[in-house]
Amino acid sequence: MINLYPTQIESISLHRVGNKNKGEGLFLSSDAFGLNDETTGLLKEYFFKPFREKEENYFKLSNEVDVEFNEIYKIVSDIFINPSSLHSNSKRIASHLFEQSNHPHIKSGEVYVAHLSNIMLDNVKVEAVGIFKSELKHDFLQFEETDDNLNILVQQGININKLDKGCLIFNTAKEEGFKVLSVDSNRYDTKYWLENFLGVEALADENFYTKNYIKLCQDFAKDVVLPAEDKQQEVLFMNRAVNHFAKNDEFEETNFLNEVMENPELIPEFKNYKVEKGPKYSVEDVSTFDIANKAVSDARKKIKNVINLDTHIQIKMDFINPESAEKFVEKGWDEEKQMYYYLVYFNKEEKN
Repeated sequence: MINLYPTQIESISLHRVGNKNKGEGLFLSSDAFGLNDETTGLLKEYFFKPFREKEENYFKLSNEVDVEFNEIYKIVSDIFINPSSLHSNSKRIASHLFEQSNHPHIKSGEVYVAHLSNIMLDNVKVEAVGIFKSELKHDFLQFEETDDNLNILVQQGININKLDKGCLIFNTAKEEGFKVLSVDSNRYDTKYWLENFLGVEALADENFYTKNYIKLCQDFAKDVVLPAEDKQQEVLFMNRAVNHFAKNDEFEETNFLNEVMENPELIPEFKNYKVEKGPKYSVEDVSTFDIANKAVSDARKKIKNVINLDTHIQIKMDFINPESAEKFVEKGWDEEKQMYYYLVYFNKEEKN
């Protein structure tokens, strides 16, 4: 889990990278940018806000031969060894990005390379190198006061509430390729940023396994539980699964299945399903791992716990108290109306 609020920008350099395919150039600043209190506050919010809002999917720098052949890995390693080399190395980063900027869809923009300190990553203080890029320009109004009139000037600039691209490369797990977080608001050129420029692949850590195993459970609920039973049982299965992850620090598959599977006949079904679908989420050989609480929280927000009926009525289950849905909701069949029904028990209606 990451906490960026205490993070400090120790130094930062700015450059402009054009689209090489369109004949746009590369502008490298001769000196590092001089920070002051105002710009530091604005840049911290601009750079870090997307990472606080985004699901934490970690990557690592990689190369098909060896990570030491990854260009960003080599440059960032130099910066961590000698932070005073940030500016000269930021030119290497900008030049590397320029060499990858040759697809017609890639937009020119400003590149910021920063040395960051005091980041709390999994309750450990670490340093990082941040690489950020602003691409999309927006019109805004400026006003000029003359002797008799107030005039409007139309200018262009960046929206500091929306970072276009960015990554944080943390000085941890160097042997594996460092630990990396990335954001990208413009999905049309994600491959250029992640693969061509950074050269990353997913980091198989507790966050990765927690998130992917829950996704496997979601697919199982939809593909097996729903056809075999009904929508209520699909929702309740995911309810129990997520709560199992939420209340445990470590995952052990046998304990999970015994607790979550109310119908024992579904246990071999799940094991067969995992053999078939597990490779899709890289969990086919995984049965134990540490649970990442942040990944559980993120998954819970996305999982639908609503039963939609063809009579335009919705029944919403509670993920926090799943036993309520099992104790106080009954499903049946009305012979006279030839329709299914849900019977809901309650003591009183709660006021909003």
